[in-house]
Amino acid sequence: MSWHSIILLIYQIIVVATIIHVVLDNRQPSKTMAWGMVIFFVPVVGIIAYLFLGVNTRRERMVSQRSMDQLTRRSMSGFIEQGDLQLPELSRPVIDLFINQSFSLPFNNNKVEILTDGYDFFPSLLRDIASARDHIHIDVYIFEDDALGRLISDALIAKAREGVEVRVLYDAVGCWSVDNRFFERMRIEGVEVEAFMPVRFPTFARKMNYRNHRKIFIVDGRVGYIGGMNFALRYVKGRHQRGWRDTMMRIEGSGVYSLQRAFLIDWYFVDRTQLSDKRYYPKSAEDAHGALLQTVTSAPLAPYPEIMQGYLRIILSAKRYIYIQSPYFLPTETIFFALKTAVASGVDVRVMVPRKTDGWFVEWGSRSYLREAQEAGIQILLYEPRFLHAKTLVCDDHTTTCGSTNIDFRSFLNNFEANTFVYDEAVALQMKDIFLRDARQSTPLSALPKRLHPKFLVRLGESVMRLLSPLL
Repeated sequence: MSWHSIILLIYQIIVVATIIHVVLDNRQPSKTMAWGMVIFFVPVVGIIAYLFLGVNTRRERMVSQRSMDQLTRRSMSGFIEQGDLQLPELSRPVIDLFINQSFSLPFNNNKVEILTDGYDFFPSLLRDIASARDHIHIDVYIFEDDALGRLISDALIAKAREGVEVRVLYDAVGCWSVDNRFFERMRIEGVEVEAFMPVRFPTFARKMNYRNHRKIFIVDGRVGYIGGMNFALRYVKGRHQRGWRDTMMRIEGSGVYSLQRAFLIDWYFVDRTQLSDKRYYPKSAEDAHGALLQTVTSAPLAPYPEIMQGYLRIILSAKRYIYIQSPYFLPTETIFFALKTAVASGVDVRVMVPRKTDGWFVEWGSRSYLREAQEAGIQILLYEPRFLHAKTLVCDDHTTTCGSTNIDFRSFLNNFEANTFVYDEAVALQMKDIFLRDARQSTPLSALPKRLHPKFLVRLGESVMRLLSPLL
């Protein structure tokens, strides 16, 4: 037997062993089939891609239950102190779901402000940073070394020099292109900076696929932000340029406790330092007419995809309408079936995505889903002015959510994500108005015959990318 034949035989054994490993993982059949096809039909690269991107770590536990209890204790105390907490019956099933699955606690009497433009969000954040007296916590996916990133880092350094505790957690892959000197400068000036799951060999394969996509910012435990905006200049390119359109929530009240808990668990995850002092959970000024909310996190290490479960419960309980904004539409089979079921039940279901995305492979992967959704009766709207990066849902004038979760496999199943769910009519109506305002700047998919009836080769390309959508 020649050495060429020996190498080929060894490779075939590796292929078979890898496919068996995929099958034994018992993940969603669509994802299993997608990985099997990539491994079989893309020689060598397919196996490398699986090792780097496909190995499942959901069964691992990286934060002990004892540590989780310690990090949760203070937020639990704040929850217990809510003597007037009343849960609306319409939202109770969703609230109970999150409490039971991930101990995500509801907090009432919060002031919630919705920010839809970088020119509104970043000045607001910088004002709150400037007012900090005790601590600032930053949990972000991308922290660019550009004019805006340097402005924020300078503000954080200034507060650290004043004696304020400043902690920054950034994602190692999200900031892959950022020179470490940018973060080292902050460290030298007294800012505690950590990278989330740095990708270094030999643990590279295990960590590459599971990223911290959260955007959570807390100042003094009194003010918090959550949504889709990273620290990057593209959010403030100009209202009339092709920058990014995104949504953030600014929260004041005891609901900030749940944001704080999420950050402190993430910080412990990377730094192994338990921060549970009561000063991180100060007594908040509450608005007696404010909103009830829950902040929910999901992670590949959890036994269930909590945020996806919440979306599913809201969709299936909708009576009148569901409006969704997402930069990508590559839904899991469960979510897609729920949306189709809702529209078949007479619910007005609308999904808004950008006309042009930031990646052709994701855009082509989503096209057949959007076409199928349109055929099922879901109204698809393509936002025109800028790249729409907002991740929001509003339902029946009583429930809305905003956070980092996209409508795709990666956000629902692979990433570390965070969303705040608000159960309040005034906030829901505001989010509804934002959606309808954006709808006036959108083109219905039904008005684009070439997208609805593509040529054979285009349809074939879209279908191939759809097969790979569980991996995108």
